[in-house]
Amino acid sequence: MKQWYEELFENYAETYDKESYTQGTRGEVDFIEKEINFDKSKKILDIGCGTGRHSIELAKRGYPVTGIDLSESQLKKAVEKTKNEKVNVNFIRADARDLNFKNEFDLVLMICEGAFPLMETDEMNFKILENAKKALKQSGKLILTTLNALFPLFHSVKEFLITHGFDSKGHTFDLMTFRDQSTVEIADDSGVRKKLKCSERYYTPPEINWYLKSLHFNSVDIYGCKIGTFSRHDPLRTDDYEMLVIAEK
Repeated sequence: MKQWYEELFENYAETYDKESYTQGTRGEVDFIEKEINFDKSKKILDIGCGTGRHSIELAKRGYPVTGIDLSESQLKKAVEKTKNEKVNVNFIRADARDLNFKNEFDLVLMICEGAFPLMETDEMNFKILENAKKALKQSGKLILTTLNALFPLFHSVKEFLITHGFDSKGHTFDLMTFRDQSTVEIADDSGVRKKLKCSERYYTPPEINWYLKSLHFNSVDIYGCKIGTFSRHDPLRTDDYEMLVIAEK
């Protein structure tokens, strides 16, 4: 049986690229470049790359990039875009829970809930972080954005999603698991409407810090996350739907 995130991205590439939350790519890549000191020799792994928006923008700027995703549809669109942009990205269909990279990359990205934190269990989400750590060279860096558990403690997730164009119903936020359960109705690229039962894990900053420190990252920094304007000068607040996490090996 397919999970909700697999069904969502079966035929959603065109729509995905038009979503409001995918429009900040250039600004986000500006930040990523600064984090690696504009060093074009740095090898980058983009986990949950989707249609390749960050991978392709980085490749256009001269970086060697490998992008992985579980969705054939999203990757097909990514390859099409590389041809149009005349750049090379090594796109691979793979499950982030089952990667075999070891000490290969200087930077690993997981942006806009790329795989983490969509999985069914905390153990699966942790495995993704573990695989990201293994993929990094010594002194490598991880940049990820993930759902901020402080937000649903102070705000309505349902209202936030409706404001951002999602038709969602039946929201419940479980204080014992910090999981948001909801039914979301979407129309795919062919106009076919789907009703998906979603389950997303929101994480507190101390949890993320503990996860990454237990994986022996030497430093973990957590900030607020604004689409298109990632910054180390943006402290995390309760009204940040996502948090920006930067960890160094």
